Amino acid sequence: MIFAACLILTLAVLFYVFGAPFRLLRAPEKGRLAFLKERKDVVYENLRDLNFEYKAGKLPEPDYAAMRASMEDEAAALLAEIDQLENLPSELELAALPAADPSTKGKGAKA
Repeated sequence: MIFAACLILTLAVLFYVFGAPFRLLRAPEKGRLAFLKERKDVVYENLRDLNFEYKAGKLPEPDYAAMRASMEDEAAALLAEIDQLENLPSELELAALPAADPSTKGKGAKA
């Protein structure tokens, strides 16, 4: 009896650990804009940390200046790309635009 209970418990644990879940949950796929915004937040936080470490006396002036310039350049590039992506017309807006019909090109408008 004890052997059967141990066997069932062992099989249940093995199934729980190694068995594939019945329904795999997937996170929603991130777009380029979401990735860039996340990266921007990380760069800003790194700049704050760098400033704190410099004020605490952990970094010499030349290292601080070089690292700060590098991070500011990266932040500027990220902001430029974010701005570019946010100002692009969406696919829905493009689909709503009237398409030019090549068969009516050069002909007068019909009433």
